[in-house]
Amino acid sequence: MYAYIVLSLLIGTCTEELRALTWSHVDLDGRPDAKPPVPPSIMVWHSVRTGGDTKTKKSRRTLAMPARCVEALKLHRQLQELHQKAAGTRWQDHDLVFASRVGTERNPNNVLRAFRNVLSKTDLDVTAWTPREMRHSFVSLLWDSGVLLEDISRLVGHTGTTVTEKVYRKQIRPVLLAAAEAMDEIFPQELSEP
Repeated sequence: MYAYIVLSLLIGTCTEELRALTWSHVDLDGRPDAKPPVPPSIMVWHSVRTGGDTKTKKSRRTLAMPARCVEALKLHRQLQELHQKAAGTRWQDHDLVFASRVGTERNPNNVLRAFRNVLSKTDLDVTAWTPREMRHSFVSLLWDSGVLLEDISRLVGHTGTTVTEKVYRKQIRPVLLAAAEAMDEIFPQELSEP
């Protein structure tokens, strides 16, 4: 689950996209010598939805990966090779990045169980978190870091900012505070003696 969690938190892919991610859609090297350089990336072109398509056409996107994601996937690939050897003839090669221990697609319950197993080793409330929460954390971290809503919307594959605002309204709550803070600066409250 390490690589799964790292990718969810650092590039904001949703669980349906990660469960369908194949190694052929992962570029761990990029092309650093190209002009301009091409970073390591993943191509989010499929999901486990009916028909294998992403939720919308805008959901099909290629995402640059932070160095931590690249390292996590390299380690994950080594672990997967060990699982493949251990499975022997039971291994079914579907090229899945986040496959089961025999190479098949992981179902949502399997992912949730593994995720909660990781959470049980922390102080977090296991019942309060699902893998989807990591995508919400991604949006929150970007928003709190000053990334524009339009950019966040494109990164998570939404058709526009309206969808992002609606789905992640709790994460982008500070936008609602901006007007009040501006008005406090425009019309400062005079301190008066009671």
